[in-house]
Amino acid sequence: MYDFNTNSWIWSPSMFNISPPPSVNYISTNNADQGQYLSVNINTTNMQLDDWSSSTSQVRFSQSGENIFYGNSSYHDGNTLYGNISIPSNQDTGTYDLEVYNYNTNSNVNGVLGLQPNPVSQKIGLTGELQLKLNNLNTKLTKLKGKKINKFQQRLDFAQFDSVFINGNHYEGIKQILILDIEKEASVLKRLEQLDCIQFVIKLTKDTPYFSFLEEKYPNIKHLKCYTIDQVDQIANHIGNLLQKKTPPVKGLVLVGGKSRRMGQDKGSLDYFGKPQKEVAKELLEKHHLETFYGVQNASDNKNDISDKFLDLGPFGAICSAFQKDPNSAWFVLATDLPFLNDATIQLLLTHRNPSKVATAIKGKGKDFIEPLITIYEPKAYPILLQYLAQGYSCPRKMLINSEVEIVEVDTYFIQNINTPAEFEIAKRELNKL
Repeated sequence: MYDFNTNSWIWSPSMFNISPPPSVNYISTNNADQGQYLSVNINTTNMQLDDWSSSTSQVRFSQSGENIFYGNSSYHDGNTLYGNISIPSNQDTGTYDLEVYNYNTNSNVNGVLGLQPNPVSQKIGLTGELQLKLNNLNTKLTKLKGKKINKFQQRLDFAQFDSVFINGNHYEGIKQILILDIEKEASVLKRLEQLDCIQFVIKLTKDTPYFSFLEEKYPNIKHLKCYTIDQVDQIANHIGNLLQKKTPPVKGLVLVGGKSRRMGQDKGSLDYFGKPQKEVAKELLEKHHLETFYGVQNASDNKNDISDKFLDLGPFGAICSAFQKDPNSAWFVLATDLPFLNDATIQLLLTHRNPSKVATAIKGKGKDFIEPLITIYEPKAYPILLQYLAQGYSCPRKMLINSEVEIVEVDTYFIQNINTPAEFEIAKRELNKL
């Protein structure tokens, strides 16, 4: 500011800032199919993503202002907007522009053409829904930073994640990926005792040396697989292989002993094929090399039975009881009132299993709801089931339709429920014709 008293400029540093223009930088996935549902995050710069009422910015896609469809924004964290996109089944194919509403200017800001993805996430296959989970995890870790939490709280906080990547300078990991940077030698030395299960090594350059204290403590460290930081594809493949090795095994659970008022007897004891239907259902799962148990109501000493520990909750209690027996396995849950279910349908569900989801479930073509008793429940489903139970809900379908579930559609013929004596007689006659 010019001072006429002294005929000179009065100077005060860093008193004024010119902000960059508002922009949309990237969206976390770059392609979709007609009719597909995606969870996404959108990174922005210098944009206000909510208004006074906490309504978040609207998101829309168009082709030069035509063929418009909208996304649903859920919340934002700083400059990143989170939400989902439901692509109409009849939406024209092609490249779309992205627009995000900016409450600072009360106008839309154009995004990148072609829905450009985060390049690093794309390389390791963590786009869309998985990228959203990683960003949510990063927010959770940020909130936990500096706080000491016990192992039981950790299980609750991270139950929805299959694997957690953490910064080894701040948290101790069960397994480690060691990044060698000559400027971080002191940091590695500080954490040396925690490096007890190194999976592979990444060097900033091929000439980056192994630190002497590493070679002294781990004489075989040079025999571990080593990459340079620019070998993104190879690193991504290695991480992918590690994740696949940790995919939980699947076990089978056949639900028997239910109170069938309409049938008048236990549907598992009905004879369609010369033996009780519960045996047929168990053999269906065992043909696909699944260790399979019966879910029973009453206490049992039979090693093939899992008795209810959650009493009077029907199938919900049986599923929770199976998870109590083995919370680290996925459970293929199967009812006994499905005589038309065949090997091909079982194989189809196993083939399309998505361990990153809460469950993989069957849905009849043209039906509104999935079948909760022809479903593979992943280990992450267990704490969610318990949370629903804590709120007074004991319906597995309610949990599934409000969670992230992989849906496999089949002809309704194969998943017919037989519930009455009349339906039993009709089904038996039809099956005898096959």
